[in-house]
Amino acid sequence: MLGLHFFMPAHLVPLVEVVLGPHTDPAVADGVCAFMRGCGSVPVLVRKDKPGFLANRLQHALAREAFALIDEGVASPEDVDAAVRFGFGFRYLAAGPVMQRDHAGLDVHCAAAATMYPSLAANHTPAHVLADRVAQGKLGMKTGEGFYQWTPETRQAERDRYDRLLRHGLALIADELPPIDRT
Repeated sequence: MLGLHFFMPAHLVPLVEVVLGPHTDPAVADGVCAFMRGCGSVPVLVRKDKPGFLANRLQHALAREAFALIDEGVASPEDVDAAVRFGFGFRYLAAGPVMQRDHAGLDVHCAAAATMYPSLAANHTPAHVLADRVAQGKLGMKTGEGFYQWTPETRQAERDRYDRLLRHGLALIADELPPIDRT
């Protein structure tokens, strides 16, 4: 038994998680990974089935800190988005967090971690700024309001912008994606 976990929008985001069960034959997983590469996807092997698998766990760790910083009044939602998109998130197109540490030096990041880790959010429940909006029915685009206001026109414009940027990102990394096997 194994699972495939795609990311939205699945026709643009190349990652697919190949999630092993406790008794999955590694050869079967290797075959599924090869098949997914042949489809043009970038498979990652998730060797243990944990809630959120791999990518969503990483994404939620970032979100937990982002919303905690908003709750504390450290930054606005807009500034949090800008910090990710135009700062370290921009670099993630070229290298993930592990490769980034090798680029900058493990000693630098180890020292920074020793300073920052004790102050990072360790919430066991969603941040107030998130839970309060959900309780108010402010669920984002689908209800017309979340952290941002959405009309049908701004929602469509944002979806178009988002898809356009994802397509440009794909073009930038096209030579690093597996070729599609059309046989």
